[in-house]
Amino acid sequence: MTYPEWLKPGVYGALIGAVSITIAGFSWGGWVTGGHAEAMASSRSHDELIAALVPVCVNMAKTDTDRIAKLASIQETMSFKRRDAVIATGWATIPGAETPNRDLAQACLAGLELDAS
Repeated sequence: MTYPEWLKPGVYGALIGAVSITIAGFSWGGWVTGGHAEAMASSRSHDELIAALVPVCVNMAKTDTDRIAKLASIQETMSFKRRDAVIATGWATIPGAETPNRDLAQACLAGLELDAS
């Protein structure tokens, strides 16, 4: 079977164009795979959940009867161990959960505004 003379360069051009468009799309066009999109969505939802729970943590801190002593304890702690100090107070434990949330403790530190006082 004979093929037209223009077919071979046309097929090569189509293949090279498809590969070029794919590389450009994933590199600069913002295309992502399904797995990467799911990971980004999971990360964003986790961040939004933590942001939504910060007022709960701050409210638990405000209503705690031993608030002054616990805040003093957190302020006396070195800055890199303050998250563990918030975890120790119990304010970073989501109501209904058994274990504290480390990310919530870190966000709660910012919500408590310890350095502003």
